[in-house]
Amino acid sequence: MSKLGGVISALLVSYNSDGSLDEAGTRAIVRYNIDVNKIDGLYVGGSTGENFLIDTATKKRIFEIVAEEAKGQVALIAQVGGINLLESIELAKYVKSLNAYDSLSAVTPFYYKFSFAEIKEYYNKIIEAADMDMIIYSIPLLTGVNLSLQQFEELFANPHIVGVKFTAADFYLLERLRGAFPNKLIFFGFDELLLPATVYNVDGAIGSTFNLDAPLAKEVFAKVKAGDIAGARVAQTKLNNFIDQVLANGLYQTLKESLRLAGVEAAMAVRPPMSQLSAEQKERAVEIYASLKADLDSLA
Repeated sequence: MSKLGGVISALLVSYNSDGSLDEAGTRAIVRYNIDVNKIDGLYVGGSTGENFLIDTATKKRIFEIVAEEAKGQVALIAQVGGINLLESIELAKYVKSLNAYDSLSAVTPFYYKFSFAEIKEYYNKIIEAADMDMIIYSIPLLTGVNLSLQQFEELFANPHIVGVKFTAADFYLLERLRGAFPNKLIFFGFDELLLPATVYNVDGAIGSTFNLDAPLAKEVFAKVKAGDIAGARVAQTKLNNFIDQVLANGLYQTLKESLRLAGVEAAMAVRPPMSQLSAEQKERAVEIYASLKADLDSLA
């Protein structure tokens, strides 16, 4: 098992044009993250992997593939959450059986307006079933669940809840969390706001774009640690230039096409109802990747 922290890719997953899992391609993405990106860890089963569009068996297979391919070289976090608690428990038990993951993670249950008591019970039941550590995945923009400092305190009272993936722009709450819970892990989840989060001394970051731009994210961390905020701003600007272009062209689709352009051999399709890139978007992706590559080469 590896130490949790640093720059962690929210893992992209390759699918075939018919929507089935591209196993060889997914292995290639894992290897690229480890061998080329020198990533500190992989967050598996999140929205970046199109997790909420796939069935339970496919989720299990992805967890297995990543465990086999990573071979203990980097930290692994398995996101097992959703709104079907029985599935989450099944997935958590399966992850436990692989004996390869450093922690579970679970998004706060969404869609229905669950009470905090229900949310707390959801986490406790997953943890109890698998007897593994848990990192809360808080992303209010998509779930509508805003946890308060007091509610985090209640959740963190469970010693198995070791931290949070904090994907929110609430820097006041982030500062309060860091001060109140110095021994809990805080991972930041918005790539475009990495710099201010690092100033608040987060333990790491988990992001979609890190599948490609992890060296720039590592540069932000390194510059802040060295007290070079001006240098960190330069690296963050490069990150955001890439992020802006990717968002405008189709997030997951363009990230996958960029990986293909980087030499990763994979089908790189997305799951429906997401649409594939048009010919025009593919042409734009070539320009986007060329710009990123120039920025990455400048770090060498």
